[in-house]
Amino acid sequence: MIAPGLPYGDAIAPLVPRTVLFGNPERFSPRISPDGRRLAWIAPHEGVLNVWVGDLAGRDARMVTNDRDRGIRFLYWAHDNRHLLYLQDAAGDENWRLHAVDLETGTDRDLTPFEAVQARVEHLDKRFPTDVLVGLNKDDPQFHDVYRLDLPSGQLERVVHNRRFVGFVADTEFRVRAAVEPTADGGLVVHVRDGEDDEWRPLLEAGPDDALTTRPIAFMPDGRHLVAISSLGANAGRLVRIDVGTGAEEVLAENPRYDVIRVQLNPDTKEPELAVFLEERTVHEALRPDVVDDLAALANLDRGDLTIHGGDHADRLWLAEYTRDEGPVAYFVYDRGTREGSFLFVHQPALEDYELARMEPFSFRARDGLTIHGYLTFPPGVERRGLPAVVNVHGGPWSRDVWGFHPEAQWLANRGYLSIQVNYRGSIGYGKDFVNAGDREWGAKMHDDLVDAVAHVTGRGWADPARIGIFGGSYGGYAALVGATFTPDVFRCAVDVVGPSSLKTLIESIPPYWAPAVALFHRRVGNPATDEEFMWSRSPLSRVEEITIPILIAQGANDPRVKQAESEQIVAAMREKGIPYEYLLFEDEGHGFAKPENRLRFYAAAERFLAEHLGGRCED
Repeated sequence: MIAPGLPYGDAIAPLVPRTVLFGNPERFSPRISPDGRRLAWIAPHEGVLNVWVGDLAGRDARMVTNDRDRGIRFLYWAHDNRHLLYLQDAAGDENWRLHAVDLETGTDRDLTPFEAVQARVEHLDKRFPTDVLVGLNKDDPQFHDVYRLDLPSGQLERVVHNRRFVGFVADTEFRVRAAVEPTADGGLVVHVRDGEDDEWRPLLEAGPDDALTTRPIAFMPDGRHLVAISSLGANAGRLVRIDVGTGAEEVLAENPRYDVIRVQLNPDTKEPELAVFLEERTVHEALRPDVVDDLAALANLDRGDLTIHGGDHADRLWLAEYTRDEGPVAYFVYDRGTREGSFLFVHQPALEDYELARMEPFSFRARDGLTIHGYLTFPPGVERRGLPAVVNVHGGPWSRDVWGFHPEAQWLANRGYLSIQVNYRGSIGYGKDFVNAGDREWGAKMHDDLVDAVAHVTGRGWADPARIGIFGGSYGGYAALVGATFTPDVFRCAVDVVGPSSLKTLIESIPPYWAPAVALFHRRVGNPATDEEFMWSRSPLSRVEEITIPILIAQGANDPRVKQAESEQIVAAMREKGIPYEYLLFEDEGHGFAKPENRLRFYAAAERFLAEHLGGRCED
């Protein structure tokens, strides 16, 4: 149906069902086996995501897991070609357990069966096909020790006893030889050692201004050189190779405005083959002559932005993913020998039956002169004038929106709204000056960027200033609450998903394994011990009485990052003051909605809420 206030008639595209946009995809996350003979992927069975295996073309498929609850979303091939690895938590608590499926026997083993412990896959290597380096915080909740896991037996041997580091890099001999230590001022130090029995020594010291744009990647086979991303001496994170003996640094790839966000390494030499930058669209830079021709062939294989998800041991086959703004994600197996690709499948074929919208990069000058980038998605087939609009704020905040298929952008545009996605200051990918411009600006200049984006689109007549909503999850949920409490005159309604309402209680309740890096939050958000008044002034909870617009709040009961109390306390404050609200609590979810039935319940409620207050369309 068309809601009052949308004079589109038959011009706007037919409704895309929420089940198509937010239900389980048909197939996704394919991965090529190390020997290049099989394919694994994730697909639903009776509504629950499970792991499937078939031949390299995705035929002769069989399901190899039997999850009946939350579904599986993280998948790895072990290098022995026999085991598939996946991570699973309980009800969204993010205490991941590592499972291994034996493809010969069909057995599914929980390799880390420890209560209230989080497992992390630290390292896999083709030269050690039956071993996995796993991080476990079972001895101290704040720190992950590193264990060497023997896949056939399941035996765990601790190889790093850790009470200072938050990340590790192993060399090609399967030895943990680099580690990241957070510093008290919000920076970090990359330490290295020559052998497992040697002392750690500092190699790379990044102050707080460089901490979000600097990290180690991998060791070269000689053990003497470390590949890393570093913004030291530059604005944006550059791909560098560092001599661990002398500290001498060689720049391999750089862009003055955009960080290197991803690197592809040769599986044998560990030489970087590709560097990836996120500009308005994804940009690949070939770092070896033979890869130049591969990129040319891949550019002609399909439209959309390319992501390469590794390949086989021989580096002959690559798994190529293409994301488009107005269609489903497509997957191909690319043969480097013939420079030809074989189509596998798209993640949600039903999307091809509907007219989707284009996602358009845009930029504007914020009130202080800083250039802000983002994406606009207009309803297809209608005049770009006087539209209701929704500012859809990304989480993080040290993340960013990217071009491609975005279910929420398509949903909003299809329902008749202009979808506005803003990479506000503090977003990553645009260099350290831009990300650091967000320090201590929660609820201030970071929010000003969202308000200035509204002024930009209303000033051009695209959006109706009386019908602007704000919507987001995590930091985006916080931004929605800020919109309702700090600038309720700008927004007509707000949707908050797992957003913090008090910066003080947010930081005081972070997961224990984030505690070693809490100085990053203290520098960039505030320190509850010294900045209590400041943090209260930036908290939506401090301005509940300013709320004059409708609010919908959704929360996962088991969220380890933004605890349930963050939603409960602002709901209680609104109830006490007689302010109307809607509140959805999902008892079996964490930081977001993993189960399709919960996603669909939330988006149905949000769609009705937006239609009621902004006048968009709503699926019956």
